Amino acid sequence: MTLDISLDDSRWQDADLITYAEQAIHAVLGHFGLDVDDCELSLLACDDARIMELNTEFRQKAKPTNVLSWPAEDLSPEEAGDEPLLPEADFTGEIPLGDIAIAYETCTREAEDAGKPLADHLRHLIVHGVLHLLGYDHIRDPDATLMERLEVQILGKMGIDDPYTLDDSPNQGRIG
Repeated sequence: MTLDISLDDSRWQDADLITYAEQAIHAVLGHFGLDVDDCELSLLACDDARIMELNTEFRQKAKPTNVLSWPAEDLSPEEAGDEPLLPEADFTGEIPLGDIAIAYETCTREAEDAGKPLADHLRHLIVHGVLHLLGYDHIRDPDATLMERLEVQILGKMGIDDPYTLDDSPNQGRIG
């Protein structure tokens, strides 16, 4: 796998983001039977100021968020609740998936507010971001149900509890 991780904020190094990101990415790709060695993905680990710039530029939302994703190709299904298409290799044999950005302050605050280990919340957000790269979304209710179910299954395989039933904070279920 070509995994390009840029630590824009040094606090991510202390949080061991690279280890957790690799675990989460491998878990998602393995879930779909994708060969991890064939996939290409970039991850920007930044702070709230940087992700707010990106959120403003790409989503017209002038506020920080926890995670953003930019799929290399639109794999989303036409019908709500349907499975997206699986990505295919390009002419080089690699499967370009896209880019993810994750913000330190928002992630750590959410984990603390929910009483969750930061490692679990990071892996959840990375799983969520990779699912977006694979065409999953949560705008339409049936799509959100499918995406959350997959998140719970993948996190469960990693030994992480269902993030949607444990959290009673105001941020429950709100990602991206």
